[in-house]
Amino acid sequence: MIDIIKQIQEANPALGTTIIVLRSDSRALADPATLTPEARAWLDAQAPDARLSQETVLLAPYPGAAPAERTVTVLAFSDARHLAAFATAWTGDPTLDDDAAA
Repeated sequence: MIDIIKQIQEANPALGTTIIVLRSDSRALADPATLTPEARAWLDAQAPDARLSQETVLLAPYPGAAPAERTVTVLAFSDARHLAAFATAWTGDPTLDDDAAA
């Protein structure tokens, strides 16, 4: 993952250093280029300057394989606290409420 971040930062320095690469199955994404309405509303309230971007990186599908271009979805933040709050709220598994768990 660190290699991906370094590639993105070198390819697009305007994103800054506080970025997160979202998995394609992230519950924050409606599709690779669009946040869900809930995630967008969360960002508007908690980190309004966050920017969604798609970036191309070279990734090997497994160690020792030839790297291939892949487009990844990136969220850039101006403040590390905003990134941490987003990661806490949107990258973990959703929890069941007490009624559903019973």
